[in-house]
Amino acid sequence: MMRLLKTFLALSFIALLLVAGFGYGRWYSTRAAEKPTIRKPIYYVDAMHPWYRSDKPGIAPDCGMKLVPVYADGTQGFATDTPSAAEQQQLAGVRYEEAAFSTVQDSLRAVGRVTADESRMMRIQSRTDGWIDTVQADYTGKYIAKGDPLLTFYSPELLGSEQEFLLALKAHQTMQASSMADSSTNSHALVEASRRRLELLKMTPGQIDEVESSGKALPSITLFSPASGYIMARNAFPSQRITPETELYTLADLSQVWVIADVFEADAARVHLGQTARISFAGLSFAGNGSMSAKVSYIQPQVDAATHTMKVRFVVPNAGQLKPDLYADIEFEGGGARRLMVPAEAVLDAGTSKTMFLDKGDGRFEQRQVETGERTDDRVEIVKGLAAGERYAASGVFLLESESQMKAESK
Repeated sequence: MMRLLKTFLALSFIALLLVAGFGYGRWYSTRAAEKPTIRKPIYYVDAMHPWYRSDKPGIAPDCGMKLVPVYADGTQGFATDTPSAAEQQQLAGVRYEEAAFSTVQDSLRAVGRVTADESRMMRIQSRTDGWIDTVQADYTGKYIAKGDPLLTFYSPELLGSEQEFLLALKAHQTMQASSMADSSTNSHALVEASRRRLELLKMTPGQIDEVESSGKALPSITLFSPASGYIMARNAFPSQRITPETELYTLADLSQVWVIADVFEADAARVHLGQTARISFAGLSFAGNGSMSAKVSYIQPQVDAATHTMKVRFVVPNAGQLKPDLYADIEFEGGGARRLMVPAEAVLDAGTSKTMFLDKGDGRFEQRQVETGERTDDRVEIVKGLAAGERYAASGVFLLESESQMKAESK
């Protein structure tokens, strides 16, 4: 019995040793697996300014941060408490977005200026030679109402025509007392012809009636305005000799004006008759609105050879705010289009190529060549190289470019 008990105790002790040895072996192998492999850095960089390199560890001279080791496989960071590549990018301001289509208004911007409506302009001239006596419309910019006096002038030709009219009247009165009916009829026709001549020389009906009633010719004739408007140009001064070719005044009715837009020839196909545009003027508002709406009324059929722009006309009402040569900002409205738009800063433009950085996860990225299209404010259209749903770096692309160059040089 004692021999059996001793044998059982011996077997139990051996079993305990085996279990203890197996457990130690598992523990030891696990600890060995957790032990990091020591890697040797090939150089060190400043995490805030990756272009700074050093072959020794230390402190960055510009920002005072500890230099980060870079290894042969392109990874960088310390063995403990050092941010991962993804964390470093986040700290450095790299922000990712998902590419998506958005509706963009296909608008076109141009500059323009206000001009007088040419269909509402008038050039005033006399129809005889003469000399100006006095001037009533005496400065440019003055508003003249229809029928207002402009100037008085003496004209030998007009004075002679008045005297002929008076002689015709006297002859007609004499012939009326005659028994010869034909003579009376002929004299009446002579009076009407003389009156018509005065009308063609731009004497008013009132002036002609005054000559007829007084029996005396008017030595000086007043020239009245045939229309209302502002004096845009003046060439009438006292004692000045004038001829029928002399343009005494240019009047413009500014109750309606033109706005002429300069559209670059590359955008000419995007403008058409009847197209709506928003027109705004610095410092002006219209019924509480900062702009007015107008439609394209005319497109000039040629391009300015000096500026390579096409003239596009709008006709707009004017309550007195719009002055000739006032500058205008014009936005042509177009239909909405779905475009793949990204922030302009997400595209690294090297001139001959355009690059974006796609997020591959865990701080890794892929360089992708893209083609851009229309630009709207701070966003640009991607027409090739990016698909909806792909994640891309929306900012901090210069940091990613520097990191990419360092990885390429370390290989």
